[in-house]
Amino acid sequence: MKAIQNKAIEVLNKNWKDGFSVPCANLYPFQWFWDSGFIAIGFAHFDMPKSEKEIETLLDSQWGNGFIPHIIFHTESDTYFPGSDFHRSDLHVQASREYRSTGMTQPPVTGFVLQEMYRISKDKKATLKFIEGVIDKVYDNHNYFYTNRDPQNEGLIYIYHNWESGTDNSPIWDDIWATMNPPEYTFERRDTTHVDASERPSKREYDHYLHIIDIAKEHNYKDEKIAELSPFLVQDPLFNTMLIKSNESLIDLYQLIGDNQDKIAQLEKWQNQAIESFNNKLFDKELGAYIHYDLRNEKPLRFVSSSSFSPIYANIPSKEKAAILVKTMMDKFGNDHQYLCASFDPTSERFNPKKYWRGPVWVNLNWILYKGLIQYGYNDIAKRVKEDTIEIIEKNGFYEYFDSRKEEHVDGKAGYGGKDFSWSAALLIDMLNN
Repeated sequence: MKAIQNKAIEVLNKNWKDGFSVPCANLYPFQWFWDSGFIAIGFAHFDMPKSEKEIETLLDSQWGNGFIPHIIFHTESDTYFPGSDFHRSDLHVQASREYRSTGMTQPPVTGFVLQEMYRISKDKKATLKFIEGVIDKVYDNHNYFYTNRDPQNEGLIYIYHNWESGTDNSPIWDDIWATMNPPEYTFERRDTTHVDASERPSKREYDHYLHIIDIAKEHNYKDEKIAELSPFLVQDPLFNTMLIKSNESLIDLYQLIGDNQDKIAQLEKWQNQAIESFNNKLFDKELGAYIHYDLRNEKPLRFVSSSSFSPIYANIPSKEKAAILVKTMMDKFGNDHQYLCASFDPTSERFNPKKYWRGPVWVNLNWILYKGLIQYGYNDIAKRVKEDTIEIIEKNGFYEYFDSRKEEHVDGKAGYGGKDFSWSAALLIDMLNN
């Protein structure tokens, strides 16, 4: 295991760009929000200054209202579309004037990332001092969500773009695309010059993606206008799980720091309402899983994905619900021919084990599930998730995502997307040291 860990360290150091990391060369040449969080966990094991700098640089891009963008464009690059000129973050009155960025966000992992850094740290006192210097920015980010992204005051946050989910082209969104008819955009795809087009979203899917951004831009990224007009408005179980887990971490960290009773009380209030609404609204008894809710069209999106099981990481389900979740996961995703855990239901006709978020295995979701399974005492299944993750990386290298079908893992050709991918390396390091 030493050799693979050294290779992972090499990948992270290679993707470090003096103050932040890129997910991988060429395909993703900027800083991504949730990638940075997972990357910081990997760095914490062998280079705490880089781990801290990763988070510091991310939080420096925060807008005046607490919003953190999903991409920060630190440099010029023509290897990625759409870039800063398309996104025009400057349209928002409170956007950062120092950093160009997108006007959308990503799953808010920073709270639990700070707690992971503290857990890993060999010098707890120094790490707590660092956390004390940045934690209020993370709190402000949570405050932004509950103030601006919860129009029905349920404690459940909406996302207004599929890219905010982190699960970009999930089959779950197909039903939303069916309600839309965006114009045909003319643009030059950059992603398909780096990776096989069969592994990426289609041109028509990109038309939908760009159209949603154009609607937000037309209204200067004002949240109340987006809530009123965006054709994509979804309560996502993975996104809300990351926020709820981060709430829990902020409460623990503020208690360690001391003198933050007001913030702790507010976090607990958000937390209680969020967990109650999550269980009441997003748990589908018939499917035995948590699902997405389409807020624009007021209807549940009844599909099972790896996101459906993520709530076990944030202590959201009761023991009884967790048992149902794990049974669903193993029945649908856990047969002997599949690696855990495919990103979409392998029993569905929409499943595609090669195409981005339509079926492949992703290391970050496996890491989330691994941690959650341990919390609920499913140690044998957690062990399988960990062993599957190590095995697919050993067989293929540090790819962005991997084929979920075991028989495809010959000749090291079942890893797809970006190569030498940062979070695959970072989270493998964490799993190996757990």
